[in-house]
Amino acid sequence: MARNELRPVIKLKSTAGTGYTYVTRKNRRSDPDRLTLRKYDPIIRRHVPFKEER
Repeated sequence: MARNELRPVIKLKSTAGTGYTYVTRKNRRSDPDRLTLRKYDPIIRRHVPFKEER
């Protein structure tokens, strides 16, 4: 059974420039634009915005 394309896997990359990434899934219907989440970056030990990469 194929993965549902309504919930694709996306990479979230740190805006702090550390190169740290998170991998998650998102719902294309509720979030059609690029996602930005505030998450923890363990390299600089702070919460920073993470933006969606394609």
